[in-house]
Amino acid sequence: MEKNDNLEVQKMEISATKEFKVAGWGYRHQQCVILFLTLTIAYSMRACMGVALVAMTDVKESQVNLAIINGTITNSTDSNDESNLLHSLLLIPPYPRFKWPKKTQDAVISSFFWGYMLTQIPAGQIAHFFGAKYMLFGALLINCVVSFCFPWAAFYGGWIVTALCRFLQGLSQACIMPGLHTFLGKWAPLEERGRLAGFAFGGQAIGTVLGLPITGFIASSSLGWPGIFRFYGLVSGIVAVFFWWLAADSPGKHPKISVEERTYIEEALSQKPEDRNKVRAVPWKNILTCPGMYAIIIAHIGSAWGQLTLYSEVPAFMDKVMGVNIKANGLLTALPFLCMWFANFFFSWLTDMLIVKKILNVTQTRKLANSLGCIPAAIGLITLAYVPKNIYVVETLLIFICCFKSAAGLGYHVNHIDISSNYAGTMMSLSNFGSNLVGSLAPLVAGYILTDVTDELLWRKIFFVAAGFYLVTNLFYVILGTGEKADWNDPPSENDTENPQETETMLYSNGKEKRKLSS
Repeated sequence: MEKNDNLEVQKMEISATKEFKVAGWGYRHQQCVILFLTLTIAYSMRACMGVALVAMTDVKESQVNLAIINGTITNSTDSNDESNLLHSLLLIPPYPRFKWPKKTQDAVISSFFWGYMLTQIPAGQIAHFFGAKYMLFGALLINCVVSFCFPWAAFYGGWIVTALCRFLQGLSQACIMPGLHTFLGKWAPLEERGRLAGFAFGGQAIGTVLGLPITGFIASSSLGWPGIFRFYGLVSGIVAVFFWWLAADSPGKHPKISVEERTYIEEALSQKPEDRNKVRAVPWKNILTCPGMYAIIIAHIGSAWGQLTLYSEVPAFMDKVMGVNIKANGLLTALPFLCMWFANFFFSWLTDMLIVKKILNVTQTRKLANSLGCIPAAIGLITLAYVPKNIYVVETLLIFICCFKSAAGLGYHVNHIDISSNYAGTMMSLSNFGSNLVGSLAPLVAGYILTDVTDELLWRKIFFVAAGFYLVTNLFYVILGTGEKADWNDPPSENDTENPQETETMLYSNGKEKRKLSS
């Protein structure tokens, strides 16, 4: 009797799905907005360090009295007790500058990614077994506190404590991508996956767009470089409050979602109503023997190396080679990422249309998107190594690179969800771990190559290495990649065992595949 009742409920939900208008605004879109904001603040914090270090280490003759040598202020002349207190708290200018060589600066940048790499796999497991909402809220809160304390850590603890703070931020931000993929695995149907995931991933680009110029403006204002970290700490706390208030781990756990929208999402992702509160064991053997998983990891490595080169080294290239001042540096470095954000909308629409209109299958679409993201970016970096020292030419090339680079987000980056929506967070934690294990070396390699940061020939080597990573890793992805859903994504439930003919696949007139109960 209970089984018949469940079947009736499911039939009602399927009927509701037929009447649901996919084009309308829904709570799945709201979730993507929250994820977008989370990714935006995370990438703003991540990208700001390159420009912030320019402000923190740019010691001029007029500021020599405040240069930091072995962690202490030298030749301070202000004897007012109140001013001394405010100076010691880094609340009023002038602010100290640090005499850190390029290798030390690159070690500070890399320390974030050491922490980021370390907790990737645990973060994927936490998101899978306990839900992503609490984990992401905690990550935002930790970033808020650490960012507020960062200026004092740098001033009183030197570069080692500074690196430790970035390491802690990396530990907490490691939760974001596995958590985001866990969310999208529960909220993003295949037919809308490119647009929903593309919008959420757009936080990577817009975070950089906002982060770089804001960092430059704050650094050159009366707030100085300490104000950079206080600002991001405040914004991270605000986003954490909104996330706690609005996010839900799945459609079945959202208190306000309509039955129609919930059923549409669950049917599109083959989520059974009786499994809403169940957590299945992770099929590690299947994941680790899946060729598509290794294709994603390799592609992710190439993208991470190129991305770190663009985020961390381009501000230094603009400053040391192009001679751009810090305020313009932030604006000019951010402009390509603004164009990247707009291009992301086009590529996300394009990939969805290729799949919905059956022009290409999912596998072909992901490989095309990844190639569009890697090959033009590699060509752009090689060209950048030989162009004349002209800011307009360099900026045009960076825009070209970033616009096409956004296509890769619709390639390997959503491929985890294609293969397994139920274990997308776990798969992302693996690929993010691998990519950051290798990618964290990019700033260190740059530091060893750039023995003279004003030498254009040495910068040429940096761009060659990044281009090589793009081309080689994309080739591996094209050979090994797949967009087919894995059979281990949906292990048979008890009901499936009792009546294997209980479900069948139906193709509606709008071209969308739904699962419905046999009559």
